[in-house]
Amino acid sequence: MPRFVIQHRHEADDCGVVFAAFRGFTSPLRHAPALASCPCGGHEIWWSVTADDEAAALRLLPHYVAERATATRVEQVDIP
Repeated sequence: MPRFVIQHRHEADDCGVVFAAFRGFTSPLRHAPALASCPCGGHEIWWSVTADDEAAALRLLPHYVAERATATRVEQVDIP
């Protein structure tokens, strides 16, 4: 199954809204670790997911979060 990195960006004042958007939303990303720059002042979150396509990857997020996100297909490569 294809792998995607989802990148979500928001303003500092929107952190609470972003995290609250997951309440009541069924997703394997809920209650799972993610990389985030919010504690460091960057206000971006990244998830590594598997999905059929970009649209399916973004459907793993609540609408408010997904509309401010991009999903990029990635593959693991060996770095020489």
